[in-house]
Amino acid sequence: MKRIGITGGIGSGKSTGASYLIELGFPVLDTDDVARSLVAPGSEALSEIVTQFGESVLAGDGSLDRAALAGVVFSNPDARAWLEGLLHPRIQRVWTDHLDAHDLDGSPMAFVVIPLLLEKAYQSRFDAVIAVGCSSATQWHRLQGRGWAPEAIRSRLSAQWSTEAKMAAADHVVWNEGTLAVQRAQWDRILDHLLPGLVAGMAARSAGS
Repeated sequence: MKRIGITGGIGSGKSTGASYLIELGFPVLDTDDVARSLVAPGSEALSEIVTQFGESVLAGDGSLDRAALAGVVFSNPDARAWLEGLLHPRIQRVWTDHLDAHDLDGSPMAFVVIPLLLEKAYQSRFDAVIAVGCSSATQWHRLQGRGWAPEAIRSRLSAQWSTEAKMAAADHVVWNEGTLAVQRAQWDRILDHLLPGLVAGMAARSAGS
């Protein structure tokens, strides 16, 4: 089985690509979803976060206020390092298990979306890395559309490699600026390069079912 990592800056369009891969029938794990599950109300990780940073990082219903936590950790390198030390080993265990499980079940390829894949030097764990990128203007427009304040955008982007650096370090690139059809065509070309004929075969089976 081929193990494929997907990365890219926040707002670059990783989730759009992941949704297409799932639609094609590939197993895909998004580590952002894993992180959210690890800090669910009542979890050990959430308890440790509250002990470290106080109840100001909790929402009124007792769940984690992700914006409040981000405001703390992205303005304090030591706080960010502590949080990553708490969560990243747990997240890594989950995506490693995901890959191992699909290796055993005979999947031809399995994917993991990891925003900081390159920053954390995980590329050796994968057969190939795909970087999803877009222009800085588009990235800002998307994040502002989510209600992010400019300072929050700047602090988050400063904690990641630039789009150019990610694209240069990846094995394949999807430029997420055009229509959905254009984006999907890029994914199809990459998939066909990774396992020639696979996508066409999957499409034919889907059409015949």
